[in-house]
Amino acid sequence: MAKSGFVAIVGRPNAGKSTLLNRLVGEKVAIVSVVPQTTRNQIRGVVNGPEGQIVFIDTPGIHRPLHRLNQRMMKMVHAALEGLDLVLLIVDASLPFGEGDRFVLNLLREKNLPSFLLLNKIDQIKKADLLPLIARYANELSWLEVIPVSALTGENVDLLLKRIFAALREGPSYFSQDEYTDQPERILAAEFIREKIMHHTREEVPHSVAVILEKFEEGERLVRIYASILVERDSQKGILIGQKGRMLKQIGTDARWELERLLNTKVYLELFVKVRPHWRDNEAVLDEIGIAKIRS
Repeated sequence: MAKSGFVAIVGRPNAGKSTLLNRLVGEKVAIVSVVPQTTRNQIRGVVNGPEGQIVFIDTPGIHRPLHRLNQRMMKMVHAALEGLDLVLLIVDASLPFGEGDRFVLNLLREKNLPSFLLLNKIDQIKKADLLPLIARYANELSWLEVIPVSALTGENVDLLLKRIFAALREGPSYFSQDEYTDQPERILAAEFIREKIMHHTREEVPHSVAVILEKFEEGERLVRIYASILVERDSQKGILIGQKGRMLKQIGTDARWELERLLNTKVYLELFVKVRPHWRDNEAVLDEIGIAKIRS
């Protein structure tokens, strides 16, 4: 009988969780950015192989919450760690151990789940630097595996998949063989737009941005998408629109290309920028942008 299981990818913000998920699945199911806390929701990616099926769950970066948005994100992490078969803790091997790493380890120790330790970004460090890091983590938890990887280049990712299948038990498939994510196209579309905003604005507005799809109209040869971009201040609106609208036009052009690849059809995309002060603490807005509200 084939093997199957649910495997969560956890770690600090910007450790490479979404990049690893996309690499494992072989399709873009999670947006990627150099900006920490890019992922705001649980994202599932499905890998089918001769050995069976793995359902990966990408989670928001583990951090101390400052807004209601962050509180919901952290509740998602805790919810994702229930009923799992395996946890992959991904660590940025290019950075020194810090309080954030201790915070993540304490959470995993509390959950007491079978866990792999993945030392990511080995393409950015010397191999000799891995040994002290492995020793630093060795006594923290009883790791089933410790695997150095590069989510960016794919180094050791095939090995990781083999070790995951070896650790799972026999079980049924939860998704069909042609499915690689449970993310609806509308959600992916909004996320791809947000990714382009983060790419072009970097540190200026990313954490204060949300994207809401107002309309998603499917025609025979064209999909029309109307989306609102929420920011918290007028100054951020000005940055997003840019001089003579150039920034917003560039974001729209890049996003439309990504959406046409996703939907496999021509896309008409219209973007609007709206100011919603303190939206990250507004429960109604969080509901509207699809950040799940999970009861404690």
